[in-house]
Amino acid sequence: MIGSLLIANRGEIARRIIRTARGLGVRTVAVFSEADVGAPHVAEADEAVLIGPSPARESYLVADAILEAARRTDAEAIHPGYGFLSENADFAEAVARAGHLWVGPPPAAIRAMGLKDAAKRLMAEAGVPTTPGYLGDGQSPAVLAREAAAIGWPVLIKAVAGGGGKGMRRVERAEDFAGALESARREAASAFGDDRVLLEKYVTRPRHIEVQVFGDTHGNVVHLFERDCSLQRRHQKVIEEAPAPGMDAATREILCAAAVRAAKAVDYVGAGTIEFIADASDGLRADRIWFMEMNTRLQVEHPVTEAITGLDLVEWQLRVASGEPLPLSQDQIELSGHAVEVRLYAEDPAKGFLPSIGPLTEFHLPEELLRIDSGVEKGGEISPFYDPMIAKLIAHAETREAAVAELAYACGAVEVWPVKTNAGFLMRLLSEPDFRAGDVETSFIDARPELAAKPAPSEFLVSEAATALAPAADGTPWSAGALAGLRLGAAPAAAWLQCDDALIEARTDPVIESAWTVRDGAVVLFENGEAYAFSRPKAGEASGGEVGDGQVVAPMPGKIASVAVAAGDAVTRGQTIATLEAMKMEHAIVATFDGRVAEVRCAVGDQVTEGQLLARLEPA
Repeated sequence: MIGSLLIANRGEIARRIIRTARGLGVRTVAVFSEADVGAPHVAEADEAVLIGPSPARESYLVADAILEAARRTDAEAIHPGYGFLSENADFAEAVARAGHLWVGPPPAAIRAMGLKDAAKRLMAEAGVPTTPGYLGDGQSPAVLAREAAAIGWPVLIKAVAGGGGKGMRRVERAEDFAGALESARREAASAFGDDRVLLEKYVTRPRHIEVQVFGDTHGNVVHLFERDCSLQRRHQKVIEEAPAPGMDAATREILCAAAVRAAKAVDYVGAGTIEFIADASDGLRADRIWFMEMNTRLQVEHPVTEAITGLDLVEWQLRVASGEPLPLSQDQIELSGHAVEVRLYAEDPAKGFLPSIGPLTEFHLPEELLRIDSGVEKGGEISPFYDPMIAKLIAHAETREAAVAELAYACGAVEVWPVKTNAGFLMRLLSEPDFRAGDVETSFIDARPELAAKPAPSEFLVSEAATALAPAADGTPWSAGALAGLRLGAAPAAAWLQCDDALIEARTDPVIESAWTVRDGAVVLFENGEAYAFSRPKAGEASGGEVGDGQVVAPMPGKIASVAVAAGDAVTRGQTIATLEAMKMEHAIVATFDGRVAEVRCAVGDQVTEGQLLARLEPA
């Protein structure tokens, strides 16, 4: 077994790897950027090394800095986690040249599967069915537009070197193709340093199903069953589960066998995932499932596979990297129960899922109910430099119905403040009748925008807020500190409270018990995964709302990726003014009313701060 391990990653996956390594008696080394000085993974490792400034391109993506950290700490092996350098064949080779073990697949396998067009050709040769599309070398806009038309609308533009939804765009009409292509290429170039794309026929009722595979250096390859990752937003997975709903034994056998053939075709070693797209218009059928791509690393959603198999995939990775054979043969791997995972993000669903940054002043996750893999703790901070995922919440039960119900309840118990989260959205999504029935597809979330809307607080919650803010006997409000879990006595008379810029009348309610926090004369209460802040409106204060002053400001720190207007242009409500690149994604900044662009105060490449003025609009 490996004696010491450097983890070239951060957050929850670094903590996850440390947990298994510690159980195996392996010494761990963490690396961290300036933004992560106080991060939990740094404190939990046996050693930790600062590798650079906060931006990932100056720290976690600097191969030389990571290799130097491994040299200084005498780390025997390097585990890349996922993201960052995990699928970088050059880095894998550099690790080996430096005398360290690489906890991952051979560089040749990474290269073979890293370019989607070459991977699809290879899979077709291995007898694995692939999605119809265009894989040619011609990359001019004219050639790609012609090929897209030949495939038939809708089509999917995908970055050749892509992953995680970066550089991917769905195009419904010919007239939208040029703009989508430009945006996809720009995002691909930023994420992967390669703006080449391929085209695929867009399946009208698609499901995203993937198979976990594992290989060793002794020629053994097995599968650990499938996962369904169809619940996505902007091609980013939101909910993952195993096994796939509606998958019968015969189809599973054919699908998993194809995945094993795919892995063997590239002499695969370690953990990997073969991703398929299924046309679910007539249920899951083996003749309507096609290879999409292979992820040559551990996946974010690996905990659901661990739950249904009872295995530790990180332990398997370390044993395989040490030269050991796979711990089990195919007929020894059993599937038990059903597991579901959600990704808890720092984002505001009600505002277009805009990422949220800031301190985690209040941070409670229902750890007593299920498995939680988190990269942060109470008192920490969500920074603008990395992916906005806070944690993964995983439930496992004998049946899908029980696992989903348990996870929905747990999402409703999440309490985070002042950072916004998608916990309430996740609870509503898990409670949606069609999802409960297993009737899912990749457009499921987009087709239900109402799930993103933050509901008004219940009368019960409003009454509780009124009670909490009621003046004490001496006439002062209860605002000296945090109040939690108190049982309140007689409710006050009707009172006016301000919540989310709206005035709400609170009526009396029976004796109640709940948890809240009072800060600066305001009370924050949690209900069904949502946080509501109440305060006393000032004298003469009216119901609030957005001020239509025409100022277009940056919602968070980031870099201007594109500017779509110029001074004097006429704009309509919802029209893109500029595109901001932040937290590994592009975010459209739009006009809030019809009008004219009075001035533009940003340019492509500008680094902007939160609240910085980008443009000013005048009403029509």
